[in-house]
Amino acid sequence: MTDLADRSAVAALLDDFYRRAFADELLGPVFVDIAHMDLAEHIPAITDFWCKTVLREGTYRRNVLVPHRELQERAQMGAAHFQRWLQIWQQTVDDRHSGPNADLAKLQAARIAFSMCRTVTGETPTAIGRQLAEAGHPLGTHHPG
Repeated sequence: MTDLADRSAVAALLDDFYRRAFADELLGPVFVDIAHMDLAEHIPAITDFWCKTVLREGTYRRNVLVPHRELQERAQMGAAHFQRWLQIWQQTVDDRHSGPNADLAKLQAARIAFSMCRTVTGETPTAIGRQLAEAGHPLGTHHPG
């Protein structure tokens, strides 16, 4: 198995991930019925995001919170949605890639899911926090007062 090495690998990973997420009982309705996500439009933008996040390539400059806050107004997502998103992401990465970039993609996804869940829903996703703490990431041990 190869590492996540270039834009085409990131795009293929995302195609696989969204195929799985769209078929998921919890996430599918959010992506398909509520967000009406158009993958032809979304995949290039989210590929830019992950290329910048993992490969340090590209010029992604959008605020990822804005569309998720708007979606939250319609979908009323909870920690379970973000935990399931992360579970599918990590499984998809593990099924396709291994190496430092694949590991970074999984860690960054956990950080993103944790922060986005807290920001968008107001809930702390404890399972994701535990995973981050076990990885030695300080975000997983942060408990706001």
